[in-house]
Amino acid sequence: MIISINNLHKKFGNVIAANIDNYVINHGDMVGLVGNNGAGKTTLFRLILDLLKADEGNVTFSTQDGLFTDADVTSTEEWKHHTGAFIDESFLIDYLTPDEYFAFLGRMYGMKKEAVNERLEHFRPFFNGEILGEKKLIRDYSMGNKQKIGIVSAMLHSPELLILDEPFNFLDPSSQAIIKHLLATYNRETGATVLISSHNLDHTVEVCPRIALLEHGVILRDIANINGSAKDELDTYFDAPVQAAEAAEAAEAILEKNEDSENSEIPESSETTENKE
Repeated sequence: MIISINNLHKKFGNVIAANIDNYVINHGDMVGLVGNNGAGKTTLFRLILDLLKADEGNVTFSTQDGLFTDADVTSTEEWKHHTGAFIDESFLIDYLTPDEYFAFLGRMYGMKKEAVNERLEHFRPFFNGEILGEKKLIRDYSMGNKQKIGIVSAMLHSPELLILDEPFNFLDPSSQAIIKHLLATYNRETGATVLISSHNLDHTVEVCPRIALLEHGVILRDIANINGSAKDELDTYFDAPVQAAEAAEAAEAILEKNEDSENSEIPESSETTENKE
């Protein structure tokens, strides 16, 4: 799937959440979206998925097989059959068990029961024996297991476009390692376009060959990440405020020290000397 973002603007009051003139994500790209809180990562995903209405501009999709070209996400539903996404737990139907939920999604995507079961077997190591076959409603699971259910629900029908917002959140280290492997393998074997956002730079750099640095709704940098080469650039960017604060504190300490030194060297006034005598 090719994604074209064109003069896309979105504001909430006076806050600019998206301000992107032009950005293209090519078929088969695996892009990691990074930025501080409030940078606009989730807003951008919601605009791409037509869950928010843009103030200006649009997002278009094109499939590699030419099924549709430059299709505006607001004007057609066709792209949804080729897309899988998990943004947060509101995407889940929490009064179902995981098995019921996966079966429902399978029917929605025209998958036979056997195909759904075969696909779920692929994720058994990720589920760690805690999800499939349990007579437990989704709402009663931990945040980590809800995250797993959501990620797998997005990948169940092998979509041509996969969008995951903070997929490493709430997962234990073992599950984080498994999902990184699953995402990289899925992208490589299917050629699907994969977009993820994360506050964890190490995970993002490890799995994504392309990094988009987003701040205040603007994509500041589009970084080719070859063998983790983006890590130093990202560390420098995100460490800059800390370094600036440390430099300011050091300068203030030096200034205070100099002032104290100057005050200690001021001679006593004649009035003070006379009073002492």
